Amino acid sequence: MKIFSLSVILAPPSGASTVFSTASDLSTFSFYQKGSVGEFMSFFSKTVAERTAQGQRQSIQENNYTAHVYNRGGAEQLAAVVITDQEYPVRPAFSLLTKLLDDFTAKVPQTSFKDPASISFPAINTYIQKYQDPRQADMIMRVQEELDETKIVLHKTIESVLQRGEKLDNLVDRSTALSAQSKMFYKTTKKKNSCCVVM
Repeated sequence: MKIFSLSVILAPPSGASTVFSTASDLSTFSFYQKGSVGEFMSFFSKTVAERTAQGQRQSIQENNYTAHVYNRGGAEQLAAVVITDQEYPVRPAFSLLTKLLDDFTAKVPQTSFKDPASISFPAINTYIQKYQDPRQADMIMRVQEELDETKIVLHKTIESVLQRGEKLDNLVDRSTALSAQSKMFYKTTKKKNSCCVVM
């Protein structure tokens, strides 16, 4: 599961879109591929943002990549796009996009939208690093994983109890045997001591 690109884009209903902030993690590509892949990610992000109706979310697959788009629309006319591999889960991707847009609108005033070059949003780099792990984006997924871990621990506990139970059975058998030997020892010593009476 990998996030390759994350972008906040001005996507008016008509006209060209404008990238306000973007971050990418192209570490899995070679030095010679990074430039071309970066250009493709930028083009793909802008294209899908322009083609997504306001107020809608959609996922588009292209080759080995999936672009998850959330065009919030409204007064800001903002869209967010995350490009991932095909293994990245859909729900965490859209949770990430919602958080990203909320944070962007809280930190970047709408008056600065007229001059995209002046927009600074360094938090996008934190988002792309932090949410490489989809459990960070989706609380439900994290809770489900914790439940799965608890179930695994429970199974291990039951297995260990069964193993312990088998050992306890062996001890019970041994203690019964020990008890019989103890009785025999007691009887034997009693017989031997009975011939000599001390007065």
